[in-house]
Amino acid sequence: MTVDEPSDSISEFIRRIQDLPSDEPVADRQLGYNNYKTQRDHWFGWLGVTPGSGTYERKTGPKRRARYVYNHIVEPKMLLWLIEAAGVKPALITAAKKASSEARSLPGKSKAIRQHVPWPEVARALWRNNDDAV
Repeated sequence: MTVDEPSDSISEFIRRIQDLPSDEPVADRQLGYNNYKTQRDHWFGWLGVTPGSGTYERKTGPKRRARYVYNHIVEPKMLLWLIEAAGVKPALITAAKKASSEARSLPGKSKAIRQHVPWPEVARALWRNNDDAV
């Protein structure tokens, strides 16, 4: 596997996220429906790493790849944490944040982020980040 052709499997995506530094926990967050304190933990819950931490049952299978997941997240905080922690180019992160702040809805904010930082950029950063550590 090369940086130009990273794996798109959920299990490999989870491994890449596990290698990223966590964001700061939100100390005053009221736990209840979502049992996470960081966006990194939110990703693990969404991907099913921690049983019972997700907000709803998600379909799995060969069509549910990392690209699919990234393109269907509707929580801008999750996306922004991922692109920053993965080391996406700062100019792209800045553009994504600006575009997201101008959108009104969560889906609109998430779409704006993905327009500036599409999956191939995230995948390159995740795989480059991990491969540099080896």
